[in-house]
Amino acid sequence: MSVPVVAHSSITGRAAVAREAVPVSARCYATGFKLLQLKHQKRDVRVEIHAEDLVWLKDDVFLVSAAEMAKYISDIFGDGVSLIAFLNQNYSFEFDRENFRTVPVKALISTSFKPQYMAAGPMHLSPDSVTVYGDESKLAAIDEVVTRSMSFSDLSKSKGGLARIVPIEGVRMSATDITWSLEVLRYVEVRSDVKISVRNVQAGAELAVYPSKAEAVFRCRFPAKGDPSERCVFFIDYADFASSLSGRCTARCDNLPPYVIDWRLEPEVFDCMLREEAR
Repeated sequence: MSVPVVAHSSITGRAAVAREAVPVSARCYATGFKLLQLKHQKRDVRVEIHAEDLVWLKDDVFLVSAAEMAKYISDIFGDGVSLIAFLNQNYSFEFDRENFRTVPVKALISTSFKPQYMAAGPMHLSPDSVTVYGDESKLAAIDEVVTRSMSFSDLSKSKGGLARIVPIEGVRMSATDITWSLEVLRYVEVRSDVKISVRNVQAGAELAVYPSKAEAVFRCRFPAKGDPSERCVFFIDYADFASSLSGRCTARCDNLPPYVIDWRLEPEVFDCMLREEAR
C-alpha cells in the first residue's frame, strides 16, 4: 500500500507543514475492504510527526527512519492496518525556513484569597515561552504573548487549568494555549525583633546602619514550626551600599527556613553611613 503523506511538525525555525506530500509505501495486513479503500484514496494524508523524530540531513531536508515512522502507522493508513515492513529505510520531508523569535508567556490573572491564605509562589506555566513566526517587522514588535484574562476570588486551595493565548494577527505561534497551576496554602504570621548586621565591608572601614534593629514579619506554612528569627540573619551587603547614590539600602536575609513563604522588614529601607577609617 502507498499513501501520500503531508508531514506537519514543530521544528524550531521551520514551517509547520512540509513543502510537498511524500509517498509512504509499506507491506501491511488489512481487510479486503480496507485495501480497496486505500487504493482509491486520492487525498493527501496529514500526519503530525514529533520534531524529535525528524533528523536534519541538509538544507531544508529532514529524515524520518522507518523505525520512527512505525509510530504513525495508524495515522498513515488508518485503523485496522498492521505493519509488516516499510519499503524504504528513510523518508525525507522538506520544511522551509521561517523568521522566528522566542518570547515569554504572561498569564493575565487576577486573584484574591481568603484570610490567612496566599500563593506559595509564582504561577507555574507550561510552556512558559513560545516561538512566534512571521515577518521580521512584526516579530521585532513582539516582546511577549499574553493569555486571555482570568479572575479568581476567595481562594483557599490550589488552582490550575488551561489558558488560551491571545492570537496576534499575521503571526503563527508554536503553542495556542498553556497549562497553568497556582499553589495556594494557609499561613500563620510570626513577628520578631531582629538585629541588622553588615557584611563584606572593605578592610579598614566601618559601615553604620540606622536603625540597627527592625521588626521581621514572617509568613509561615501552617502550622508554624517555630520562630524563624532564631535561625536567619538580616544584613546590609557593602556592595549594595557602594552602588547606592543615597546610602539607603534594603536588607538581605540569609539562612531562611524552608517553611517560610514570605518575609518583610519594618522599616524596609535603612540609612547607611561609612565612618572614618579606623586607625
